[in-house]
Amino acid sequence: MNLCYLRKSGGRRKRGGVAAAEFAVCLPVIVLLVLAMIESCTMIFLKQSCSIAAYEGARTALLENAAADDIRRTSQLVLTERRVKGGTVTISPRNFESLPIGAYIEVTVSAPADLNSVIPGNFFRGKLLSATATMMKEL
Repeated sequence: MNLCYLRKSGGRRKRGGVAAAEFAVCLPVIVLLVLAMIESCTMIFLKQSCSIAAYEGARTALLENAAADDIRRTSQLVLTERRVKGGTVTISPRNFESLPIGAYIEVTVSAPADLNSVIPGNFFRGKLLSATATMMKEL
């Protein structure tokens, strides 16, 4: 009876070593996947923030007596509230104030992925995320 007990406990020790080896092999892969998911969610949030800022800027451009500074201020306010760093706003055409009714105004908001990453050495290094909103002047 005593020999049977020793064999079972010895088998458990060997199995425990296999589990530790499997864990050591799988852990880096699991950590990489978790970091990639966090970084991907951050970039989705950044892209959505650029979209919202572009949309709000384009809506501001349609207001009566709107100026380029008003559009930039509105878009930058959205970016600031969402803690986006390094965002730029581009308005096309530049002389949108004198456009006739029915003309299109395009607002593009861009932000670098490097400045907005939560993980150092990110997966989106060197990428510039941007979004554009186009609206027709009605007033």
